[in-house]
Amino acid sequence: MLLGLKIVLLFFATVIAFWLSAISGGGASLILIPILNWLLPVTHVPFALTIGTFSSSASRVVIFRKHVNWKIFSWFVPFSIPAVLLGAWLIKYINPLYLQIVVSLFLISNLPELFRSRKQTTSEEKPYPKFILSIVGFIAGFVSGITGAIGLLFNRFYLRYGLSKEQIVATRAANEIFLHGIKLVIYIALGLSSTNALLFGLAIAIGSIISSVSVKHILPLISELLFRKIGYGAMVISGFILMGETGQKIIKQDSVVLSTHLINQGAETTVNWRNSNLVLEFNFDDGLEIERPLLPDDLPTEFKIKYSELIKEFDHIMIEKVFRFREPEAIEFYCYKNGKLTKLEFAIHEFEDNAR
Repeated sequence: MLLGLKIVLLFFATVIAFWLSAISGGGASLILIPILNWLLPVTHVPFALTIGTFSSSASRVVIFRKHVNWKIFSWFVPFSIPAVLLGAWLIKYINPLYLQIVVSLFLISNLPELFRSRKQTTSEEKPYPKFILSIVGFIAGFVSGITGAIGLLFNRFYLRYGLSKEQIVATRAANEIFLHGIKLVIYIALGLSSTNALLFGLAIAIGSIISSVSVKHILPLISELLFRKIGYGAMVISGFILMGETGQKIIKQDSVVLSTHLINQGAETTVNWRNSNLVLEFNFDDGLEIERPLLPDDLPTEFKIKYSELIKEFDHIMIEKVFRFREPEAIEFYCYKNGKLTKLEFAIHEFEDNAR
């Protein structure tokens, strides 16, 4: 697909995403992350996303400036700044995809909120202590530094604080504008930007500003309860979308393979991840077992001696560490000679006691 067409499609997706974001109290970033994951390398996504979200926050602060809750702002921002520095620095050393999976699970956990009545929703709304505001600010900064997005993730915090829909839009934008500005500087300094990321970011910025200007006329038409229901619904939907998109990338990136086959009186499932694998085995006699392949060098000293003795008698030996529910850990030796298998199993604690 041509670059120009990608930018145009991203622009229109941004306008729609930020309309939904304003109505639901956040979420445009998490809607756009799957699209940007398709357009850019994972490490460049936060930069492009932050250009757009910075512009959106700035325009919303200008438009809804009378509704900013400065108490939340004064406790949120000071603790979020050092956290965003830490998160942005760690992005060069950890894979953001795994944090995105955690974020998606947190978003999906809001599903029960969709079924609460007006009375239940209202009774749970109350201001948080100041130390909670500082903790939320720190976590928001850290997650934002790594993924580039925080909007919907902390929407539940704003909804339960008892703020009106205009206050949520304004206060969240004021809290985030400083984080986004700092992140842009850090991403550029760390080399986490590119020409394409800049172009896509500018497309998001223009789309977000147009959305912010027009949404001022949309919010008064929506009731407070509907605003909250839409907010929680957006969190849940974004969680499922983010999990699906991120899961596919992890499977492809880390060569994750899941296979299952039947064995005698049970089933065995093998999970391959990167260069390691894990085996889940179930049979009616022994129940569920988790088996992890080992190399001879990974064995405890006593078992290394046993392996040295066995390898003299057999052609080839495969080793597994076995975990069973409410039973001691064990080491299994699968010994092959002339095509025949001999299986030996030793409980780790008994073997070590005998060695003493």
